[in-house]
Order: sequence, then structure tokens, then C-alpha cells
Amino acid sequence: MSETSKPKSDSQPKSKTSGDLELEQLLSREASAFQREVEVERILKAFKLNPYDILNLDETAKPEDIKRKYRQLSLFIHPDKTPHPRAPDAFDILKKAEAELSDTNKRTELDAAIASARSTLLRALSLPPNLTDDDPRIKNLAEDPKMKAQGLTTPWRIMLKEKIKEVLIEEEVRRRKAIKMNLANEGLEARKKEEEVATRKRKVEEDKAWEVERDSRGQLAVIQQ
Repeated sequence: MSETSKPKSDSQPKSKTSGDLELEQLLSREASAFQREVEVERILKAFKLNPYDILNLDETAKPEDIKRKYRQLSLFIHPDKTPHPRAPDAFDILKKAEAELSDTNKRTELDAAIASARSTLLRALSLPPNLTDDDPRIKNLAEDPKMKAQGLTTPWRIMLKEKIKEVLIEEEVRRRKAIKMNLANEGLEARKKEEEVATRKRKVEEDKAWEVERDSRGQLAVIQQ
């Protein structure tokens, strides 16, 4: 007895029509354009004194990580590919951040400021200043009953980010004051030099006038004789 033939299963995926493919491509382009604009906004809103924040990296990033991330983001938000009107501004901010982190001296100064902010925050929380982020006391900081009792329920990374921002602003204020003071001192020195030149010029003119007067008196004496 022959087996009863079973109807063929309709589990085979249907081939996409050209209309479906065009729609998918359109949605993909729109999603990509939206993501680019979101990234431009993130860079524009990032804290400008912290290049790590702009590049969306942490301070442990290696030089090759920085270059790779910069290349990815610069291509992603390039003004030629992004309709956002401020894409050129975001691109310049990104470029400046990469340049600062690639400068050994500037990165060393930045890392020192960040380390200072970190140790200051840890001491304020009554924690050892050498704790690392993987320490349970930091990981579970927001859930610590002692911290909750003090009203400190903010996650560690957010608290650290705010403290870094505070320290970097203080550093920038000091730097600007130093520049202003240097400019004031330079202006004072310039005025002193101008006064010295004017004094020497006045002395020369007075000497010349005296010589002219002396010659005139000599000629008058000769005539009178």
C-alpha cells in the first residue's frame, strides 16, 4: 500500500521583490543618516576640556585605540556624509581631541588631572585612593547602605565624570589667569621699554637743543667783539 502523499511544506522563505529590497535600502540609509546626526550631537555636547569624553574613550585607551576610534568617528560624521548643519564643527572638535591625546605632554597633563580627580573623589567617599574600577567597593557603590544613608546613590562612573569635569574646569581657569597675568606683565614690560625709548629720545633732543643754543651764544659773542 502506497503512502499517502503529504502536501509540500510552505516553510521555504519567499524571495524578496525589488520593491522590498528598495524599501530596506531606504530604511537603512535613513537609519544610518539618523545615527550620524545623533553622533554629531553627542560630540557637540561633549565636555570640550576632556578629549576622552569627545572620543567616547576612557583614560586607559592605548595610542592605537585612539587613532582607530578617531578614524571611525571622523569617517562616520564627515561633513560630506552627514547632512547635519554643524557636522563641520563636530569634525573639528573631534580632530582637536585626537591631536591633544596624541600629544604626549598634553595627555600626561590630562591624565594627571584625571588621576587627581579620581583620588580626591575616593577620599571624599572614605575609600582608599588606589582602588580600581573593578573593585567591588566601587562596582557596588550605589548599592552600599552607608552611601545610601548619605544620599549618595549616583553610580561611580557618573560621579567620577562630574569630578573630572570640575577639576579640568579649575585647571582651565588657572591656565587662563596665568595667560592673562603673563600678558599683563608683557604689557608692563612693553610700556617700560617705550618709556625708556622716549626718555632717551628726549635726552638726545635736549642735548641737541643745548648744543644749538651754545653755538648761538658763541656766534653772538664773536659778533659783539
